[in-house]
Amino acid sequence: MNRFVDERALSVSIKNKGLNYGLGCFEGIRGFWNEEQQQLFVFRLEDHLKRFHQSGKSLFIPIPYSVPDLTQIIRRLLVLNQEMADVYIRPVCFKGSDTLRPNLSDPYNHLGIFTTVLDYKPKEALKTCISSWTRMGSNMIPPQVKPTGGYLNSALAINEAELNGFDEAIFLTKEGNISEGATENIFIVRDNQVLTPPVSDDILPGITRDTVCTILKNEFGIIVQEKSFTRVEVYEADEVFFTGTAIGIKPVIEVDRRVIRNGRVGSLTKQIQGIYDQIVRGKMKEYLDYSFPVY
Repeated sequence: MNRFVDERALSVSIKNKGLNYGLGCFEGIRGFWNEEQQQLFVFRLEDHLKRFHQSGKSLFIPIPYSVPDLTQIIRRLLVLNQEMADVYIRPVCFKGSDTLRPNLSDPYNHLGIFTTVLDYKPKEALKTCISSWTRMGSNMIPPQVKPTGGYLNSALAINEAELNGFDEAIFLTKEGNISEGATENIFIVRDNQVLTPPVSDDILPGITRDTVCTILKNEFGIIVQEKSFTRVEVYEADEVFFTGTAIGIKPVIEVDRRVIRNGRVGSLTKQIQGIYDQIVRGKMKEYLDYSFPVY
């Protein structure tokens, strides 16, 4: 049975091992308000919830509700909160036991979902750095899913970048390949090709990343190449941009004090941004399957 309560009435025991050890997984989902249609469209909801379940399966933290059940719970929550603006939706599942041992064998998995406005509003174009922190590896804490504890890796990289005057960090793998941003996937445009790191370079295979690959194929006839590349190839790129649920499509104009091309947002990046914004608000009929209408 599920119930809706005021978040201020909730509490988690200080003994909770999900809190103590980061034994949980989460998903990030966005809804976009279409003023003309007076409709809230949740972007690729089913795909996000399927990934949520995949995270739970990989981490031995099974999600206690099915994808269809979660879909209806989220819809009810959005209606209950009378969400009529862009909104961020966060489902999180974590170990509920208060035992001391950080094991994953107990069946007490707690699920919570909340909605909020995004508290991170990045600049129109970002100045970034290569982090001294290495991206966590697939044989450590799997980056292909969204574990709560794994985001300490991202937090350390973000903190370092901000202390040094940058907007965001870029991770390298232990082999020295570009992996991804602290919480975003990365693309580069170089020599008339669009490249993005493969899953084997310790990335989260992002849903926005997949959407951009589809946009490039359908709208520009460009097939994105998934291949490893180095920091120097980023320095020498014609365009660099991040993708992610929270950030959308965000241009990168500087990496390690190296200006990308002329320091302005690239033409292809700008076009992708425009198309993406139309898609997420349900304004392109070819992509309406991506949009879940709430009202």
